[in-house]
Amino acid sequence: MAQRSPGEQLTMRIIDLSQPVFNDCPNCPAHPPVQIDIIDSHASGAAETWHMERLTFASHTGSHVDAPLHKLPNGKSLDDIPLDRWQGPARIFDFRGIPARHPISADLLNERLPRGSSIHDMFILLATGWGWKRTKSQEWLHDAPFLTQDGAAWLVEHNARGVGIDHWSIGDAATHATLLARPVLIVEELHFPPEVFALEGPLEFWALPIHLRAHSGAPCRPVLVIRDQA
Repeated sequence: MAQRSPGEQLTMRIIDLSQPVFNDCPNCPAHPPVQIDIIDSHASGAAETWHMERLTFASHTGSHVDAPLHKLPNGKSLDDIPLDRWQGPARIFDFRGIPARHPISADLLNERLPRGSSIHDMFILLATGWGWKRTKSQEWLHDAPFLTQDGAAWLVEHNARGVGIDHWSIGDAATHATLLARPVLIVEELHFPPEVFALEGPLEFWALPIHLRAHSGAPCRPVLVIRDQA
């Protein structure tokens, strides 16, 4: 590790890659609609007032992680995965402009990997542009690009730690099973602000799930942590 000179400081900034959760927000069409009710309010007229909401939605809603249990009958739940597995170095693979329903294959991934680079123990973040299309539309709900099973196998073969995408699903059942059997951890529903595409990789990525016991997945707050020398 490089030594800092006396008086040199590191500054840190965080770039948010998350999608917001709100009442009736877009989500996987196979899941229940997102419902958020205000169950106490300062407008209640009570002598002492509070504000509080009740949240009703599937655990795989908004920016979230998938544990192996999500697809594999005997797979690990969130409890079985050390928290530090959900952070690490990452590379953004820029697929903006990719056509609707376009498969992200092993060949396509290999084309995006800089010559001589390794993705060993890294998160590969697939930026398709669909994070900007997040509405209850045919395009966002059903026509997003997706990782193929051979693309998932490529990530496994290259010893990736995890993979993320800016849509509610990384791909079909076979893709999930191939990734999670390793496991290559999955983070879904990312959102990439334009500034991230000017950053040089690898980057520092965090996607810590909330602490849900024995769950197959959970909401998270995915971020890039940028450490600069002051």
